[in-house]
Amino acid sequence: MMARKNESARKRIKFTIEAKDGSRVYVAGTFNGWNPGKNRLTMKDGQYATTLLVPRGRHEYKFIIDDTWCLDPACREWAPNDMGSLNSVITVG
Repeated sequence: MMARKNESARKRIKFTIEAKDGSRVYVAGTFNGWNPGKNRLTMKDGQYATTLLVPRGRHEYKFIIDDTWCLDPACREWAPNDMGSLNSVITVG
């Protein structure tokens, strides 16, 4: 019963980004403790993708492509960060 309640507090979110074939692509954000090596994307249908269970709420994130932190070019909302750059923002409802 507890697992169902926890699962309902999360939603499956698909993260996708284009990068050259053979790249090492990850996503990091508030939903995974900004861990740059935790969630790797794999090449699917010509782009890199992964689907994660993300807690409901507002989350900031970035992609890491071959050790370079990048904004999500498909994301329309950004927020400034403590590093002097921007983070992509997603709201999971």
